[in-house]
Amino acid sequence: MIKLDAFTHIWPTAFYRAIKDITGPMTDIVRRSEAQKMMIDLDERFAIMDLYEGYAQILSLGSPPLELVASPAQATDLAKIGTDSQAELCARYPDRFKGFIATPPMGAGIDAILESCRYAIEEANACGIQIYSNVSNRPLDAPEFAPMFDYMAAMDLPIWIHPARGADFPDYRTEEKSRYELWWTIGWPYETSAAMARLVYSRTLDRLPGLKVITHHAGGMIPFFEGRFGPGNDVLGARSSDEDYGALRAELKHRPLDYFRRFIADTATFGAGGAIRMAMDFFGSDQVVFASDAPFDPEGGRMYIRETIRTIDEMDIDEETRAAIYHGNLERLCNRKFT
Repeated sequence: MIKLDAFTHIWPTAFYRAIKDITGPMTDIVRRSEAQKMMIDLDERFAIMDLYEGYAQILSLGSPPLELVASPAQATDLAKIGTDSQAELCARYPDRFKGFIATPPMGAGIDAILESCRYAIEEANACGIQIYSNVSNRPLDAPEFAPMFDYMAAMDLPIWIHPARGADFPDYRTEEKSRYELWWTIGWPYETSAAMARLVYSRTLDRLPGLKVITHHAGGMIPFFEGRFGPGNDVLGARSSDEDYGALRAELKHRPLDYFRRFIADTATFGAGGAIRMAMDFFGSDQVVFASDAPFDPEGGRMYIRETIRTIDEMDIDEETRAAIYHGNLERLCNRKFT
């Protein structure tokens, strides 16, 4: 059975050289990306991939968001280099890399964003696009990004959302930075959840009912907090006196919780079986795709792939459901056969 990893990160050689020319010495999360040998060394990547029978990957660029390290013009160039170099890898190694996700230059203005998406999808055959949970602290439901969502809905292809937050986002107002890497440990699941909520309450999902959004790390906090987003938000507005959220709730076509179930979750939980099972219970097995988040683990990519496969293989589900998680659901979402 093919195991198609829907969210694994890479810096192709051309992209790595280009971003390093811009950033110089790398720090924080970018430093973490550079330190993973699998990110930049194909021989290392292939050696790890060969450990798992039937294993193949969908490629995506690793952090950082382009707008955080580059000017709009530089980010536009980096986006194209990322698209072209990933497409080249897929063409050269079709049995290993079944497709790729493009990263548009979200800080470069909507015209550049749309052209980057169009080029990647209509000319380079990308499976979809990867965006981050905020754009230089701007929410994804900001009006300037609406045409991008319109385009992806029209193309009937998924948007992968990757969380983004750095140490400069403090945990407490009395401090200037986040400590103990809490910006990552709990900040990133929050970022994913907040981005999902903004798409729900901005009525983006009412406007684009066919929009496909794949959420990293099993849907962030949403499955665990089903009660808060369910009965808790059935009284949306009851806790606010300065905005009429009750009117918004009345305008929504469906119950708030029903919108959250329309997102797709991946299995990139660092091997945490309980989290994967909770995501399946919440979103449904037809809304979950296999992903490992390689290579960001203590073993340079081996651990998360191994433990995620082990968890899925040990789940009490039929083989048809297992195959759907491993590759079938992603094939349906991307409107193509990978097997």
